[in-house]
Amino acid sequence: MIWDTHAHIDDPVYTEDFQEVTERMKSSGISRVTNVGYDLPSSERSVKLAQGYDFIYAAIGIHPHNAEGVTDETFAKLLLLAKEPKVLAWGEIGLDYYRDLSPRPIQKEIFIQQIKLANEVGLPIIIHNRDAHQDVLEIVKAHPPKYGGVFHCYSGSWEMAKVLLNLGFYLSFAGPVTYKNARHTVEVATHVPLDRYLVETDSPYLTPEPRRGKRNEPTYVREVVKKLAEIKNLPFEEVALQTMHNAETVFGISQKV
Repeated sequence: MIWDTHAHIDDPVYTEDFQEVTERMKSSGISRVTNVGYDLPSSERSVKLAQGYDFIYAAIGIHPHNAEGVTDETFAKLLLLAKEPKVLAWGEIGLDYYRDLSPRPIQKEIFIQQIKLANEVGLPIIIHNRDAHQDVLEIVKAHPPKYGGVFHCYSGSWEMAKVLLNLGFYLSFAGPVTYKNARHTVEVATHVPLDRYLVETDSPYLTPEPRRGKRNEPTYVREVVKKLAEIKNLPFEEVALQTMHNAETVFGISQKV
């Protein structure tokens, strides 16, 4: 029983074989997946997908790439989506200084606004952070999420991780932890307590070894669990069970669904 806590299976790359993808997922023990929005249309798709499948849940929000052009109307529509029973989180939100597709001041403004909206509707947040560690850290300290949250595909240092763990965040690991050059991520994963791990694929991106270079899908989250079990020197089943429990905790599944 594994929960892929961050995927984008509404992506057009799954149009032709979506049913096969979900069948492989279920037959591999992947019992839940959170489909994560990155703009208003993808958030709407996430909710629709979650309504159609009992094992799919939704997150809604504006990715930093799409921060420019967001209006009050955008937020009003997201607030309506947030009321849907299968919406478990607000995200993915945050900062991306690698691609810089939106001006940094706008990224910060939209990030802060969305933390406030998540607090308003009682949802945890899912944070995207790429090459923006210091600014992200300053923002979550100054504007703490009242309902917790997760740093998706964690890429920061262990020093930053310690601060985030003390603030109550969960850290999610994806395909990169399996890569041969992932010494930095492996080091962080070694220190993070098992009860603060989440696992994800970020499908269709970040495909883990040994399938790197191919399209990712939720089934492959097993490779992430396998690697974390190896890092922690624990049975696969123990890591799978604990990360499922952690996801239920951070997403408040018993209260929402």
